[in-house]
Amino acid sequence: MFKWLLENSLGNRLLVIIGSAVLMAYGAFTLSRMPVDVFPDLNKPTVTIMTEAGGMASEEVEQLITFPLETAMNGLPGVESIRSTSSSGLSFIYVTFDWSTDLYRARQLVAERLASMEEALAEGAVPRMGPISSIMGEIMQIAIPIDTAKISPMAVREFADWVLRPRLLSVQGVAQVIPIGGEVRQFQVQPDTVRMAELGITNAQLEDALKGFSSNTSGGFLELNGREYLIRNLGRTSRLDDLRNLALTARNGQPILLRQVANVAFAPAIRRGDAGFEGKPAVILGIQKQPTADTIALTRAIETALADLEPSLPQGMEAPQVTFRQASFIEASISTLQGKLIGASVFVAVILFFFLGTLRPTVIALTAIPVSVLVTALVFKYFGLSINTMTLGGLAIAIGGLVDDAVVGVENVLRRLKEDRAKHPGHRLSPVEVVARATMEVRSAILYATVIIVLVFIPLFALPGLEGRLFVPLGVAFIVSTLASLLVSVTVTPVLSLYLLPRMKNLAHGDTKLLAWLKARYRGSLQAVLEHPRTALGASVVTVALAVAAVPLFPTTFLPPFNEGTLLIGLRLNPGVTLAESTAIARQAEVLVKQVPEVTHVGRRSGRAELDEHAEGVHVSELDVGLKPAAELTRSMAEIGADIRSRLVNLPAAIAIGQPISHRIDHMLSGVRSQIAIKIFGDDLDTLRGQADALRSKLAGIPGIADLEIEKQVLAPQIKVRVDYEAAARYGLPASEALRTLQSLVEGEKVAQIVEGGRRFDLVVRLPEPARSIEGLGRMLIDTPAGRIPLSKIATIEDGDGPNQISRDDGKRRIVLSANASGRALSEIVADIRAAVAQTRLPEGYFVTLGGQFEAQEEASRLVGLLSLVSLTLMFVVLYSRYQSATLSAMIMANIPLALVGAVAGLWLSGQPLSVAALVGFITLAGISVRNGILKVSHYINLMRFEGEAFDRKMIVRGSLERLSPVLMTALVTAFALAPLLFEAERPGTEVLHPVAVVIFSGLISSTLLDTFLTPAMFWMFGRTDAVRLANESASEAL
Repeated sequence: MFKWLLENSLGNRLLVIIGSAVLMAYGAFTLSRMPVDVFPDLNKPTVTIMTEAGGMASEEVEQLITFPLETAMNGLPGVESIRSTSSSGLSFIYVTFDWSTDLYRARQLVAERLASMEEALAEGAVPRMGPISSIMGEIMQIAIPIDTAKISPMAVREFADWVLRPRLLSVQGVAQVIPIGGEVRQFQVQPDTVRMAELGITNAQLEDALKGFSSNTSGGFLELNGREYLIRNLGRTSRLDDLRNLALTARNGQPILLRQVANVAFAPAIRRGDAGFEGKPAVILGIQKQPTADTIALTRAIETALADLEPSLPQGMEAPQVTFRQASFIEASISTLQGKLIGASVFVAVILFFFLGTLRPTVIALTAIPVSVLVTALVFKYFGLSINTMTLGGLAIAIGGLVDDAVVGVENVLRRLKEDRAKHPGHRLSPVEVVARATMEVRSAILYATVIIVLVFIPLFALPGLEGRLFVPLGVAFIVSTLASLLVSVTVTPVLSLYLLPRMKNLAHGDTKLLAWLKARYRGSLQAVLEHPRTALGASVVTVALAVAAVPLFPTTFLPPFNEGTLLIGLRLNPGVTLAESTAIARQAEVLVKQVPEVTHVGRRSGRAELDEHAEGVHVSELDVGLKPAAELTRSMAEIGADIRSRLVNLPAAIAIGQPISHRIDHMLSGVRSQIAIKIFGDDLDTLRGQADALRSKLAGIPGIADLEIEKQVLAPQIKVRVDYEAAARYGLPASEALRTLQSLVEGEKVAQIVEGGRRFDLVVRLPEPARSIEGLGRMLIDTPAGRIPLSKIATIEDGDGPNQISRDDGKRRIVLSANASGRALSEIVADIRAAVAQTRLPEGYFVTLGGQFEAQEEASRLVGLLSLVSLTLMFVVLYSRYQSATLSAMIMANIPLALVGAVAGLWLSGQPLSVAALVGFITLAGISVRNGILKVSHYINLMRFEGEAFDRKMIVRGSLERLSPVLMTALVTAFALAPLLFEAERPGTEVLHPVAVVIFSGLISSTLLDTFLTPAMFWMFGRTDAVRLANESASEAL
């Protein structure tokens, strides 16, 4: 096939050039239109079920809502885990499916189960599925600061709810817009039960009068004089006076109006969340994107929409400010990587120029880069992949390798042209024939080397879960671009060689000065090694053994920490504090964090927004902290984090510092927003809390453990109104009737909706605040058949407490201790935690599990280990099929342990832990390092087969010297193409790729240096029989 391709390419030269130019142009056009994101699609199919249940206590929510729903979801196909949280008035269930499940099918299955469950749940509780959103979640947060001297919080929230939110939701790609902060306007009717009793108005009368308030009704059609009229009965109003003067009934001809028995006013709805920006109150809108949306394009569309709204802002309202913008992180990452790719190309060009000595062959070899990269872009488009740090990373790692095939070809063509030029003019071949022969000579070696590199990547495609999703696109980018460069090397490269090389003036000048100097030094050293091959081999075996022994000593981690340019600081107070208290403390934290020199702005969210999918109580606040661009930072992220911790240390709150995307990845892995999640399972909440406290004090002494905190499952204060059935019966009042009246008056009941233009407001009946205290409730009058009586006659009212929230995993109650690693490797901390847990005695039926990042990393390492054995076997089979010799195949594969020596040294020198990223580096390295051995061994055999050389040292020295240039060039080009990734490890976009680059760079350097001496030595010691056999085979093609 390759022979046919080569002959046709050389025969249709112009067509090849035009075809590749068209392909590049189309690739560049496609590339400019592709979606850009931080990471590949990491969304594990998850369906969130939210149920609001008024003011129900967490125990009731768990028994009446969460438990029945969990049971219903358990039998669904593909369900991996079910997590739930039951808190006051809220039930959240997260149903996670395995990676292969189609999200839309999962949602359909859940919807079918929910439809069959409606009868089984508590009255008024309607479970709803959360919208499809991405794990990259909130792509933007927009704050509207409130200056209370100029505008009311109610007016700002109204603008956010009815103008800004609908406008943003209409932008294509937005999944959800969640406002928090400000005050939601309500029409509130606060009845006075004493006045109602005096005027003889019952609770039912009050509700009936309000239910139809401010509504229009229809009157059908009327046909008159040949025309049709529509009759409308208009009662709609939004004037407060109309509500105040609403007649409830009449006594003795006198109407009784609503204002006589109740206070009627605009009032804010009960708030469960608040927000702030730069220490001032604010309304913050969190914008979530759909999973497939292009973050950068979507962000720009949102910014355009905001700019369009700015001129029409209400008077006194400040312009919306962006407090968090994920696109900034993406742009920084992508531009960093683009810079690295350009830097790599420059490095490659310089090295090629040094070795080849002239511009023309350098240009020919470099054309492989743009052609291969742009062909890869077309393949991405076809498979629906996006441009992200991992796909660009695959290209960054491959960029040196892309030139390799072309370099080997060009170098051989140059060498053969020089030899041909030296012949008598009568014996010279035509340039087409020289180019064709020279390319075919190395074609087989190039093909096998490329196949092996592709084989090596097979383990990546079997990585499970999150790591697989993260690294498979890197593998796809690497493999596709490498295969594209293989095609380029037998089509475009020979055509350009034919056009540019034969007429070169300095063909007769021999090697460049650098190469001549290198060859002279190498000849002497190689002859010395061939004199004592056993010594050289023994020394290298010892070195490899030391490197292998050092691997288990490395600390391990899942992924290197990202640098997102923003921090997320969680503040948790003790449950039971009011929103006002929680807000006041969070506002102090805002001011303290703002004093850190690197911080540009701080946004705050306390409690939970109305539509939010996270079950947080009012005791929890989150600060979104914007930092200066990475290039301007003088301190590392760890130092900035430590500075913030030291400033917040005196606040009465548990503090956790993380970053938005990293947090979400942790949340998906373990359901907890931290690196380590220690879960204690059991039935009794008090026992769980006791065990968690005991374990926490044990773990607190472990060095390197940070942000160690117990999930805030504590007792929150409650007022318990306990109905006395006997007393209620004495007054002829059914207990259920008393409970229903209490719910509607004390919690508040929405009786109507008032429409004002396009805006809708609730009309709510509830007691005024003073009447909802213990004393006020005791004095509240209730209708009974025997007349009005105070509530204290039929119920006891007392102070008490109860759990603030109950968390469950897969149907069992649990409490979580969460922790992060700081200044010490994750694997070491986990080992210490495991030892501490093993020594802990738990009550019967209770057990502890550890989860989080390290779990994913352990599983990934195990799998990569097993699959690496598979790909090494496949590699051996491919080499054996080529050489028909186990000895030669093993000799070539000896390059892999030689590469390990440098990789281990590189990790040790750069202080990198062993992460999944470093493992990917090892995989790539194994494939690249074998290439050198193939080039050398094949050339030795070809010299014996076609040029009449005998198996002796002279032949080995000649073959090694002739292959020195392409071997050094390909290795140095591949290694130095990664040089830009070795620096600025903390810059956005390079964090995950830095360990990969360190491993490949250092491994290639060691394997090339050792291989230049050891492969000839091993060939001399063990290769004679097979080499002679292969040389004597009458084959017309080069091996």
